[in-house]
Amino acid sequence: MITSERMTPLPQKTRVRRFLAYMNTNKLLLLMLLPGLISLVLFKLAPLGGMIIAFQDFSAFRGVLGSPFVGLEHFQRIFEDPYIWTLVKNTIILAFYSLLFTFPIPILFALLLNEVRVRWIKGSVQSLSFLPYFISSAVMVSILYTLLSPSTGLVNDILARFGLDTIYFVAEPGWFRSNYVLLQVWQTFGYSAIVYIAAMSAIDPSVYESASLDGASRFQQMLHITLPSLKPTIAIMLIISVGNIFTVDLDRILLMYNQSVYETADVIQTYVYRLAFASTGFPEYSYGTAVNLLKSVVAYILVVGTNKLSTKYSDTRLF
Repeated sequence: MITSERMTPLPQKTRVRRFLAYMNTNKLLLLMLLPGLISLVLFKLAPLGGMIIAFQDFSAFRGVLGSPFVGLEHFQRIFEDPYIWTLVKNTIILAFYSLLFTFPIPILFALLLNEVRVRWIKGSVQSLSFLPYFISSAVMVSILYTLLSPSTGLVNDILARFGLDTIYFVAEPGWFRSNYVLLQVWQTFGYSAIVYIAAMSAIDPSVYESASLDGASRFQQMLHITLPSLKPTIAIMLIISVGNIFTVDLDRILLMYNQSVYETADVIQTYVYRLAFASTGFPEYSYGTAVNLLKSVVAYILVVGTNKLSTKYSDTRLF
């Protein structure tokens, strides 16, 4: 029975007993959770304390506690550095192209795969599609470079058969973004589609049966049943993708770029990498950390903004 009296808090001893009872009841589940928590603390939470060097003139010899505090000096330097805007432009363009192609293609692939009724064909295509995800970036880049080779590559061989000039794809700045996005789609679309395939498996089959009895075609069922059912999943994945808009695959870029394509390939992550692991001069750990911290703050703002828009237009949010 509901009363208007305010509920009194449980005594401290009662709360402790309940907590200990909960721990004892779920000890096996908590034990399974322990490795993940340890990994989270060691590799995600603990390194956050190192961001303090963005506000210091950090010296590896003096350490974090001994390095002098300089406040926002490095952040001021970011806005005074003209090359930063080139990096930001390259990062945003590359991330936009990646979002434009890598986000919708897995959805389209999942929708088409869901229409395949022969089980073994569906399973085989799905397995082959996400196989490249488990191949290292170094191997994938090597395969791409072999296909695009100006002398022995399949692509240039086809161009030559049509009487066209060969193109040195890997050395021309204008082709870097296309190569990067092509490789990213090739390597990730099958794996990313698993999320949408799992969401489609939760749709009640009776809905399709009712639509079929009403005369709806397969395309109409996909358009009016499957796609709307994926709307919450698509919204969540879009929020996550926008949060990663300033994050590109550093390993892939380091394997693909060279001085001839710096004009379009040099992004924030590669710049921070060069600052921290410079081959000449003394590494600028503090300035590199400041650049990366500012990038993370902007990405967080984008995630919050996209989450609010998603709540407004689709009633779905990440947090």
